[in-house]
Amino acid sequence: MRERRPALWLYLLGALIAGFLILPAVITVPMSFSSSPILQFPPKGLSTRWYENLFTSHEWRSAAFNSFGVGLVVTVLTSALGIAAALGMDRVRFRGKSLLNAFFLGPMLVPIVIVAVGSFSSFSHWRLTGTFLGLVLGHTVLALPFAIVSVGAGIRQLDRTLERAAQTLGAGPFRTFRTVTFPLLLPNIAVGALFAFITSWDEVVVSLFLSDPATRTLPVQMFSQLRTNLDPTIAAVATLLTSVTVVLLVVVMVLGNRRRTA
Repeated sequence: MRERRPALWLYLLGALIAGFLILPAVITVPMSFSSSPILQFPPKGLSTRWYENLFTSHEWRSAAFNSFGVGLVVTVLTSALGIAAALGMDRVRFRGKSLLNAFFLGPMLVPIVIVAVGSFSSFSHWRLTGTFLGLVLGHTVLALPFAIVSVGAGIRQLDRTLERAAQTLGAGPFRTFRTVTFPLLLPNIAVGALFAFITSWDEVVVSLFLSDPATRTLPVQMFSQLRTNLDPTIAAVATLLTSVTVVLLVVVMVLGNRRRTA
């Protein structure tokens, strides 16, 4: 029996939807190489001056370092907490597990502005607004669900007989985790870590509430510049953010394919 192929109109519809979603991001790339001092498409000439401005401006470099530093710390912290939470949810039986799981996944479901307002109210009381630590904690709240979902999926596919075999041979709980569980979960941990970094790298709403001029991230700096000085440097930054995100998403897809074919 021949397999039925999707109709041509489905391919066309998919292409139109993809173009509608991707086109705004694609347009920013040629605009970032414009020789004009204003944003315009198509650009009348080509120049790299806006990338030079991006990498030589103290404000932009500081924002880039802040974004990268916060993203790295959030990635490490989220990965550790995600592993612990996913293992606890899978291995420990207790009442209210479903409620706790919903609590962990809440930031993925609640509107981001509500999370931002709640974080600002709490962190103001603890004097964490405008600090590096405040940004890390705020971004970790948003990124943690991705790590829990990714690691949890790996745990559900884990062959528990391998852990029991290690314990039978005399390995304690920590050694079993280090030599058996962790290596088997590493692809899922890596995927969760990459999504955590992407979440922190692109986050703007929570960052607006928690940052100050000294701790601005790239998205916050872009938002500030949009109100004061609208030049193609914005397009250059947008291209940089998009490029990093796309590269990391490709890495996630590659890791996922390797995991499925392993």
